[in-house]
Amino acid sequence: MQKNRIESFSDGVLAIIITIMVLGLKVPHEVSLHALIEMVPLFLSYVLSFIYIAIYWNNHHHLLHTIQKINGSILWANNNLLFWLSLVPFATAWSGENHFTALPVALYGMVLLMAAVAYYILTMTIIAAHGKDSVLAQAIGKDYKGKISVVLYVVAVPLALLNSFVALGVYAAVAVMWLIPDSRIERAMHGKGPVSKE
Repeated sequence: MQKNRIESFSDGVLAIIITIMVLGLKVPHEVSLHALIEMVPLFLSYVLSFIYIAIYWNNHHHLLHTIQKINGSILWANNNLLFWLSLVPFATAWSGENHFTALPVALYGMVLLMAAVAYYILTMTIIAAHGKDSVLAQAIGKDYKGKISVVLYVVAVPLALLNSFVALGVYAAVAVMWLIPDSRIERAMHGKGPVSKE
């Protein structure tokens, strides 16, 4: 299989995820400021989730550019990532519609945690197929940013049961960490300077 097929399929799934999320923003039946204010939690959860999906799309795009060959393990690891990302619209809607109460926010964090773990598995699967001297292996180095993200999710999920807004702050902080597209792969592929070990 050529890598453009896995890329096209993944892009299509991510586009559908964003479409489902935006369709979850129901138009208020009332023409009033109060009706819009009632939608603020749902809108904020949509914004955060949109940012997360955009981050995954950016980094997934870079990740797939390092692939020289596709095998069954890479396909399944990619599908695992898409599965967890496909749950983001549900977690987003449940969290926003319930005004960020504890259990929905904890579930939202669990989905983010599992997506991060799935992305790590996909990365390691690609490295296993291409070797420890591959572009991807050199580019990600020790992947401190990825490991810190997982640790923050692990802390934030149970924290959501105590204070959902603090947990949301942690989720937002992780998103901010990844807002600037990860350029390690790009630098490694184009040979622009030493590879970062972050």
